[in-house]
Amino acid sequence: MNLLLAEDDALLADALCEQMRASGFTVEHAPNGAVAQYLLAKQAFDVVVLDLGLPMVDGLQVLRQLRQHDASLPVLILTALDSLEDRVAGLNAGADDYLTKPFDFPELEARLRALMRRSRAIKAGHELGQLSLQRETRSAEVRGEMLELSPREFDLLDLLLTHQGRVITKEQINQVWSGERGADTVGGNNAVEVYIHRLRRKLEGAQVAIRTVRGLGYLLELERP
Repeated sequence: MNLLLAEDDALLADALCEQMRASGFTVEHAPNGAVAQYLLAKQAFDVVVLDLGLPMVDGLQVLRQLRQHDASLPVLILTALDSLEDRVAGLNAGADDYLTKPFDFPELEARLRALMRRSRAIKAGHELGQLSLQRETRSAEVRGEMLELSPREFDLLDLLLTHQGRVITKEQINQVWSGERGADTVGGNNAVEVYIHRLRRKLEGAQVAIRTVRGLGYLLELERP
């Protein structure tokens, strides 16, 4: 459970980092909005705790920029701003929950775990951008139109979508393929590259991209504007 805490109050941040780590979270701390933006661009997180009154770049701006390329990362706003207008602005900017200071840590932890459960449920439904996949029927759609996928293409897409935003190695792909039944075959050592190329063409218009991470493997992510 990788968590980003964007909080400029050093005493509160230290206390929250200690409590969250004791509760099983891996925590990265951003003391201002610029650092928060940098970390969000460079690392994968499971949930974000975001203060609105951040220096350099305010929390709403951080949130709006995040939502331009990641619509699913759970974000909880933790702030002293408690007016109705502030709550509405935060939720309209893309926050999933809103908690005001002062607060009790057990409530914060419970809200974070609820957000992550909801996020896992959404991901289990296998949706990203304009792409949706159903394991039960072994089918996938882009903008409501069914994709024609071979067994290997489906298994590869399922693997990438299940681990969206994380690198999948060729070894992992071959392990999935080694357990399949009745799949089509491709000869030679470039089978993975062949199927990646095929999927990229079929996913045009889905607002997702398969990115090659040189020397490591591939990852599926939202297409950047």
